[in-house]
Amino acid sequence: MFILSEDSERTSGEDAQQSNITAGKAISEAVRTTLGPRGMDKMLVSDAGDVVITNDGATILDEMDIEHPAADMIVDVAQTQEDEIGDGTTTAAIIAGQLLAQAENLFEDDVHATTVVEGYHEAAELAHDAVDEMTLDVDVDDELLINVAESSMTGKGTGGVTAESLAQTVVGAVSHISSDEGVERDNITLQTQVGGSSSETELIQGIALDEEAVHETMPDAVENADIGLLDVELGVQAGDVDAEYSIENIDQLNAAMDAEESELKETAQSIVDSGVDVLFNSEEIDDRVASLLANEGVLAFDSLSDSDIRGIASATGARRVGALEDFESEEFGHADSIRTEAFADDELVFIEGGAAAESVTVLVRGGTEHVVDELERTLRDAVDVVSSAAETGSIVPGAGATEIAIAAHIRSEAAGISGRKQLAVEAFADAIDTVPRTLAENAGLDAIDSLVELRGDHDDNGRAGLIVDGQFREVGDPVEHGVVDPAAVKHEAIESATEAATMIARIDDVIAAE
Repeated sequence: MFILSEDSERTSGEDAQQSNITAGKAISEAVRTTLGPRGMDKMLVSDAGDVVITNDGATILDEMDIEHPAADMIVDVAQTQEDEIGDGTTTAAIIAGQLLAQAENLFEDDVHATTVVEGYHEAAELAHDAVDEMTLDVDVDDELLINVAESSMTGKGTGGVTAESLAQTVVGAVSHISSDEGVERDNITLQTQVGGSSSETELIQGIALDEEAVHETMPDAVENADIGLLDVELGVQAGDVDAEYSIENIDQLNAAMDAEESELKETAQSIVDSGVDVLFNSEEIDDRVASLLANEGVLAFDSLSDSDIRGIASATGARRVGALEDFESEEFGHADSIRTEAFADDELVFIEGGAAAESVTVLVRGGTEHVVDELERTLRDAVDVVSSAAETGSIVPGAGATEIAIAAHIRSEAAGISGRKQLAVEAFADAIDTVPRTLAENAGLDAIDSLVELRGDHDDNGRAGLIVDGQFREVGDPVEHGVVDPAAVKHEAIESATEAATMIARIDDVIAAE
C-alpha cells in the first residue's frame, strides 16, 4: 500500500534529527565570526551581482539563499530578534545553533528528545531570572542611553565617524519622540544620501523628503512657513463626459486657449490668495500653474506619496484638503524653516521646527552606497535598542557579563534538578557560554583562558565582562567601561533561540514533496 506519492522523499529517526541539527549549526556558524567589537564582515553577492558588505546578523541571514527548512527556522530566530528589539540577532542565532549542538550530544548519550526539550525550557526560565538579577538598579538617563547606543554600534560599520558622535545623534532623536506615554519609535526616520562624509550625518528636528520643487525659480528656503496639503490635480479640469469640440478658425482656437489660460491663472491665484507659503500636493501640478506660483514666491511640490503627506501633516499640524475651494488658512500647518538642498543628482527638502513636530529624521551620509547602507543598518539597530532601553528602563551589563551570570545561575540551580533533565539544563548553560567564548575568539584571545578568568572574576565581584577597545583587552566590569545592553535584548534572544532549538529537536520525521 502506497500512502505517500512516488515523488515524496522521507527522512526518519536519527537521520532526520542529524540533518536538521547540522543545518541549524551551519547557519549559526555562518554568523559567529561577526559577533562583538572585533567581529568580521561578510561579503554577500546576489545572483544579479549586487554586493552587500555587513556584519549585521539579520542582514546576512536574510541575504543568504537558504533552502533547508530547519536552517530557515534559525533565520526566523534572527528575524524575530530584529523585529522585536532591533539588536542581538547574531547572539540569538549563535545560542540557537549551540543549543542544537548540545542536543546532538545528548541524543548520542540516549537522552530522549522530550527530556531535552523539558530541560531547555526549565533552563530558559532560570536564564530569564538571571537577566532580571543582573538588571542595573539605576535611572536610565541620557548618559546611560549613549552607552547603550555605543555598545550597539561598536564593531559595526560607522564610516569615518565615531560611535560616540553617532550615539549622541541617536539619543537626541529618541529623546525628542519620547513622552510620558512612551517612545514613538515610528516617528524616527532614517533618510540616506550618498555623497559627502559619514561625519556629516545629522539629526533634523522634523522630516526630510526626497523631493524637488516643481519649478526651478521657486525659492530654495522659506522661514516661518505656512504649509498647505492638497489632494487636487492643479491643471485644466477635464469633464466627466467624453466630448469633441470643432474649431473652425483661428479666433475660436485663441478663445479656447485664452479660456484654458484663464482657468489656470484662476487656480494659481486662489492658492496665492490663501496665503500659503509652501504647498505639498499628492497630485500633479501643471507646468503653467507651477510657473505662476513661482512668480508669486510660492514653493510647491507635487506627486507626493501618501506616507509623505501623512508625515508632513504629523510634523506641521497641516490638514489635508481634497477640494480647492476648501483650501484656507485654517487648514494650514506651520514650520520654522523649509529648505531644499542639492546632493549630487538628488535634491532633498527639509521641514524643520514644525508646529506639531512629533517626528525627527536622521540624515545618513556616506561616500559610497555600501558605506551608507551599512551605516543605516547600524543606526537603525542603535535607535531600536535605545528606544527599548528608554521605554523599559532595564539595562544589563554587556561584554558577555550577563551570559556568564546566566550560565553560572543555571549551573547552581541544576544541582536541584533530578534525572536526566539535569543534563539538558547543564547543556543549556554550556550553550550560553558560547557567547563570551566567541567574543574572546573574535578578539584574538584564547577562549578557554578567557572563560576561566571571566568565571573567576564573576564569582569574586559579581560582574565580569571581556572589555575590548582597540588593542586594549581585559576582563573587568563592563558598566565601568560603559558597555551595557537593554535587558530586553537578552530576554528575547533566550526566548527565540530556545523556541527554535526545541522545535527542531523534536522533529524525527521529514516528509518532502518533490
